[in-house]
Amino acid sequence: MSRSWELQGRTAVVTGAARGLGAGLARRLAARGMRVALLGREAATLAAVAATLGTESHVVEVDVTDDDAMSRAADEVRRHLGAPSVVIANAGVAAGGPFESSAPDTWRRVIEVNLVGSAVTARSFLPGLRDTHGYFLQICSTAAFGAAPMMSAYCASKAGAESFARSLRPEVAGFGVGVGVAYLHWTDTDMIRDVDRHVVLRELRAHMPAPARRVYPVDQVAAWIEHGLVRRRATVYAPPWLRLAQAGRPVFPLLVDLMSRRELPRLMREYSLDQTGLLGHGGRLEERSLGVPGAGTGAGDGGDGRDDRGTGG
Repeated sequence: MSRSWELQGRTAVVTGAARGLGAGLARRLAARGMRVALLGREAATLAAVAATLGTESHVVEVDVTDDDAMSRAADEVRRHLGAPSVVIANAGVAAGGPFESSAPDTWRRVIEVNLVGSAVTARSFLPGLRDTHGYFLQICSTAAFGAAPMMSAYCASKAGAESFARSLRPEVAGFGVGVGVAYLHWTDTDMIRDVDRHVVLRELRAHMPAPARRVYPVDQVAAWIEHGLVRRRATVYAPPWLRLAQAGRPVFPLLVDLMSRRELPRLMREYSLDQTGLLGHGGRLEERSLGVPGAGTGAGDGGDGRDDRGTGG
């Protein structure tokens, strides 16, 4: 399905809308005259974003992995704003570090938020999307193209989220519901800034080809996604050149593997391969819910002494 449609007066739902790309997408859709429901873990921050939209909005504080809570959230959105025409599964977290020493609860939480949370979002809002012949957009990543070392949970979750959305697409097409997958690269959120605070992850990114390590502003990424959303695209690329990476997907994992095999042994000799914990401000809030000691303090810099610059992604 790839036709433009009129969004004005319709309802959009964005998960993970407190900051970063979620907030950027909420503002883009509001500028098109959509009513916007903002879902996430931080009611006050969500309300602050909603206050900037200049359109009818509604905030729901909810954990996207909680089936019952998300079902209630869907009912609440329908009561306040009407059935959704657009649902964007954007909520996500990430953690870095060697798999062997990763904390099981942290590793599992990345899978739960990024993959299970996306499925729960779809399950909760599909009845409304069927009523409006709407569009479900799964925010994904180039991590689905080729898994990178030190990011096993994130890569597994994004590959799973991509497969989930692709599996869902033909199931709901007969009801007039479109399903898209948005592939993102490095986006200037606090999650990515936290990646650069950890020396091994920063060094691995620095050895990527120049186009592949460029970081893009949130508003530019949101604009690319908006362009695809308006056309109900099955695949959305942000930046657009990722379409070429998709075409070269069979060799992409091989290139990542070769680069990693070349650089990781040196990095392992020179630096401590510490766990990052959940990255970004939103990640630290998730760690609080897991009872991680020191969560929310921004403690730990991966050995390179940078300050925490994060605000959720």
